[in-house]
Amino acid sequence: MTTPREVGATPAPFPYGATSMTAPLRTALVQRPGAAFGRAFDDPATGFLHPVDLPAAQREHDSLVAELVRLGVVVHDLGAGDAPYPDLVYLFDPLLVTDRGSIALRSGKPGRQGEAALVEAWTAARGIPVLGHVEEPGTIDGGDTFWLRRDLLCTGRTLRTNDAGIARLGNLARVAPRVFDVPYWRGPAELVHLLSVISPVADDLAVVFEPLLPAGLWTLLADLGVRTIAVPEDEYASLGCNVLAVRPGVCIVAEGNPATRRRLEAAGCEVHPVPLDEVGRNGSGGPTCLVRPILRT
Repeated sequence: MTTPREVGATPAPFPYGATSMTAPLRTALVQRPGAAFGRAFDDPATGFLHPVDLPAAQREHDSLVAELVRLGVVVHDLGAGDAPYPDLVYLFDPLLVTDRGSIALRSGKPGRQGEAALVEAWTAARGIPVLGHVEEPGTIDGGDTFWLRRDLLCTGRTLRTNDAGIARLGNLARVAPRVFDVPYWRGPAELVHLLSVISPVADDLAVVFEPLLPAGLWTLLADLGVRTIAVPEDEYASLGCNVLAVRPGVCIVAEGNPATRRRLEAAGCEVHPVPLDEVGRNGSGGPTCLVRPILRT
């Protein structure tokens, strides 16, 4: 099946900068599931729920890419289908792209610590400056970071992200991150990232899962006048709280979350569901996890 994606180098200059979760998404990077993803369930450390149906996962990923393209996003494929990293498909985690360049992260999941170099090589080859790396003993996953404002970086202190990683990221990004402790909940087997419990969908609107939302973050949202849409408990496991804003109020969600969709639409949002059971729910990564924004303006 041919999917509407761009692969390979793009002539310079290559625009970049993504210090927002909701500004119009112009350019994005993805990694189509490959052989390592197909074998993910064989290694208990990956935490996949059941054996992977790789063709189904690829079809779902293709449908996500097709929806992004239909909504006007230029999508590039990392092209690392033979890499030995099952979780590389969740491309939000290994690297951040700021307005000054890229920052390679160091995952708190040991099996993911080689991913950042692959993504950094892709960005560097396109002329995106490398600002630096999060190094040992620091750990930080992209899923524990989000921009609430262009000058306000929120980070979660979690089982994957520690103080040293947050401090290093702050130095490289030239910001003072706001840090929120994320509940231990059910431990490493069902890890909670900060972005597991919040998805900004506009400057003044965010989807949240209230039972796990840090109280300090709830207060910050209220102080900034950010309205919230609560995800019901029975839609949390089906990725209801993992919402990708393509532009303010226009978002992609995982199919199978009707209450969350209705609440988004009632708040004035345009909602685009895509099937993500195999590529998403099986590995606990939704639309946001599967897409690394390169340019938002």
